Amino acid sequence: MNGWILLLLGIVFETAGTTCIKLSNGFSHLLPSVLTFVFFAIALSLITLSAKTIDVSVVYAVWSGVGIMLISLIGTFYFAEQITLPKMLFIGLILIGVIGLHQVSHQPVETDNVYSAK
Repeated sequence: MNGWILLLLGIVFETAGTTCIKLSNGFSHLLPSVLTFVFFAIALSLITLSAKTIDVSVVYAVWSGVGIMLISLIGTFYFAEQITLPKMLFIGLILIGVIGLHQVSHQPVETDNVYSAK
């Protein structure tokens, strides 16, 4: 499976896990508490597999950037958390960075690095 698809699925499961953290109310509700660990295990597995074909620096940046954007939207629209203009501005900058990383990661790079996993 394509590394970008694995990464996207990993981000979805990580976002679900983060949402369950909020729903667990400090691990005081059983189902969301258990789902937190299940979703994070799936997310880390998928993200690890995506790093086989995408540079780990790009994987981590995209994972955290898109995760921040998604969980911010969930926080705003589902948990009624306040969103301010500065928050929107900086989340927009994260989005620009993620798009930029996606674009440059498709460009071939010559390397003599013996540790390259490619």
